[in-house]
Amino acid sequence: MACPICSKETVKEYRPFCSKRCADIDLSKWLSGSYVIAGNTPLEDDEIPEIENKDFPH
Repeated sequence: MACPICSKETVKEYRPFCSKRCADIDLSKWLSGSYVIAGNTPLEDDEIPEIENKDFPH
């Protein structure tokens, strides 16, 4: 298996990375917001449609 950061062979201790350095680089990307999961923009409160449900009281 190749390290997703530098493509070197992984090391069991840091899997799926090859070193602590590459693991820290990956963590830094997560914490800085570099990794983003694509999706729809959330609706504003005034854009959320009212749902009528007779099983639950309002």
